[in-house]
Amino acid sequence: MRTILIGLGTIGQSYCQLLENRKEDLLTNYGIDSKIVAVADSKGVAIDAKGIKISDILSVKKNNKSVSELSIGEKSKTSIDLLEAIDAELLVDATTTNIQDGEPSASLLESAMKTKKNIITANKGPLALAFSSVIEKAEYNNVVLKYSATVGGGTPVLEFGRKCLEADRILEMNAILNGTTNYILTNMADGMSFNDALNDAKQKGYVEADESLDLDGLDAAAKLVILANWIMGMKVSIPDMKLTGIRKRDSSDIKRDAWKKFAIKLIASCDKELKFEPKEISDNDPLCLMGTLNAISFTSEHSGTQTIIGRGAGGIETASSILRDLIDIRNEIVKI
Repeated sequence: MRTILIGLGTIGQSYCQLLENRKEDLLTNYGIDSKIVAVADSKGVAIDAKGIKISDILSVKKNNKSVSELSIGEKSKTSIDLLEAIDAELLVDATTTNIQDGEPSASLLESAMKTKKNIITANKGPLALAFSSVIEKAEYNNVVLKYSATVGGGTPVLEFGRKCLEADRILEMNAILNGTTNYILTNMADGMSFNDALNDAKQKGYVEADESLDLDGLDAAAKLVILANWIMGMKVSIPDMKLTGIRKRDSSDIKRDAWKKFAIKLIASCDKELKFEPKEISDNDPLCLMGTLNAISFTSEHSGTQTIIGRGAGGIETASSILRDLIDIRNEIVKI
């Protein structure tokens, strides 16, 4: 499958590593031979119709250089140029999330749809800002759009809610949707100051390039919007939410709650309205999780409450969702 990969931060590089590690497995078990014919980072692009070696991409990034050094052909093209000029079946969008206007991802998705390229995106921006419009455009242009990596990292949150519970009616969702803030709050409960916990999370690569996405709740808000639209059929966007982050949380308060067998957790909730705010959670509640774990509890009309728990932060976890989407797209193409 000829692929254009745009974005080579933690997620993009982790995806390349997974492709390299599972090359034989993907070909043998799924019939997938993923050939990256064009790739772009923040400093340039590389193009090779015969395929760019993934090991070369990883080597260049390890040395803090641009992939433009690997290009055979014109190096001055932009990411949009790649989508318009390169013959490929798939766009993998691993660009940095922008909640303000969804760019550059919004334009990349638009261009991919116009040129009939299937899409896997890890970028929450466009879907959080205009979910219905993006889905409708994909259907109109007859392209497959997958976005498992936008919610839950490596945990199949969207698939569980949409497929496993489709015979029932989901009434309410309560979730921890940001592994980064959960990691910070966990460390603060153990006595760390907010700044120390934040710096520790940064060193481990958990914090978004724009840290306000994590700390002010915008990342989790975007995920909840995607869940509410896709699983509960709502038509909402981020401005419809009540939103509170963790910047004003005091470590002494958090530690005191721990003594009372409670923990402060940032809970995203959806019933008749969408909320994201710190709440006291009993330590025997399934949502009382430590570290970077994410969890979501679905309360259904007949099935009661079911909770799915898994890793929600980290490049390799998110990259595994992209790989899962790649397999799904391959299966849908084969059916056609």
